[in-house]
Amino acid sequence: MGNKSLTKVMAAKFDMEPGPFINALKETAVPGNISDGQFAAFLMVAKEYNLNPITREIFAFPSQSGIRPIVSIDGWMKLINNHRDYNGMKSTDNLDKEGNLISITVEMFRKDRDHPVVVTEYMSECRRNTPTWKQWPARMLRHKAMIQAARYAFSFSGIEEEDEFKRSEIPVEAVVVDSEVKGAEAMKQKLINKGEANDAETRSAAKVD
Repeated sequence: MGNKSLTKVMAAKFDMEPGPFINALKETAVPGNISDGQFAAFLMVAKEYNLNPITREIFAFPSQSGIRPIVSIDGWMKLINNHRDYNGMKSTDNLDKEGNLISITVEMFRKDRDHPVVVTEYMSECRRNTPTWKQWPARMLRHKAMIQAARYAFSFSGIEEEDEFKRSEIPVEAVVVDSEVKGAEAMKQKLINKGEANDAETRSAAKVD
């Protein structure tokens, strides 16, 4: 399936045969109906970043354009800690006068630079009405700030985190259909109103006559 040599390389890395390796990924990390090309692309990303799909450091979500590789927080921490230039990070909670968390700032340090990469993520911009954000808002915001800082500091590309993916997967077709329906309803109502106005004018003219 997919790029057989790449599949063999990845399977051997985890001491598995290609067949059982593919089956394990289909049950844990990729959609069951993934195409050969998508599967090969997913393995390439996992291999490039040395992430383990079996333990879900990286997994794939189906999307409108195929699949997208998603890296879990464990995967992001592995990427950061294993980078040769990583030199620590600092996280600061920013509170308002009432003690409410309004933002988190992360400073990401590199061994080859004098100044850290600094990123601030704001609760008002990031918080969502989901169970994870309701239960662990500070943790979720800290993860987002850390991941963004890591991207800027180490140029990680072609991978996403799950919350980011869910924000971007907007059902475009549904939005378009909804807009068309609303537009049609508005036009219908406008015609009805216009007809009622014409009827009123006609009745008024009849009374005058």
